[in-house]
Amino acid sequence: MQKFSMRSAYSNAILTAALLSVLLNAHTAAAADISIVGLFSDKAVIVVDGGKPRMLSAGQTSPEGIKLLSADSRAAVIQFQGQRRTLPLGSGSRISSTGPANESASAASVTLTADTQGHYQTLGQINGGTVQFLVDTGATSIAIPSAEARRLGINYLNGQRGYTQTANGRAEAYKIKLDTVTVGDITLHAVDAVVLEGEGLKVTLLGMSFLNRTDMRRDGQALTLIRRF
Repeated sequence: MQKFSMRSAYSNAILTAALLSVLLNAHTAAAADISIVGLFSDKAVIVVDGGKPRMLSAGQTSPEGIKLLSADSRAAVIQFQGQRRTLPLGSGSRISSTGPANESASAASVTLTADTQGHYQTLGQINGGTVQFLVDTGATSIAIPSAEARRLGINYLNGQRGYTQTANGRAEAYKIKLDTVTVGDITLHAVDAVVLEGEGLKVTLLGMSFLNRTDMRRDGQALTLIRRF
């Protein structure tokens, strides 16, 4: 009985070690979408997988295992799954232990077809709410009519107030940051936008704050957007 008991203990130890190895490997194979939404001296505000913003100080590690190495007003340097990345404000990256970037995420894309007027329109999502976009490379950021912002539940009045010139004249505008913007397979976090008061803007413009984080490839009437970061 004593010999059997020792063998059982040894077998259990082997099984436990094997199970721990599987669990550890599963953990290290994890991936995360990491966005930088705030920067300060040796501090950064990060968003992980679209969750709530979290402040990290240099040397601090988040519950997901993201370590902030340094930060200034321009960028944050982070380490995750043995990889080191420099992320500017408003940028994002998908990091996994299998390589510098998850290929399926970096290759996320959408192809749009021009309408009869040569415009590219598509359905997408802002903060989880469905919206009709019009691609506009002349717009510096996503531009949302105030009525549409209210429908989407965006409290834009807390944003930075200013004015902008539209085709219908001067309009009151509020600069905000959107949690998520989705077009096709592409989802970006912490995207700059402006909300325009009045009736001058009729449709939400998909501007460069989204487009400049993609590669744009045009082939005839087709426009393909491929996520870069």
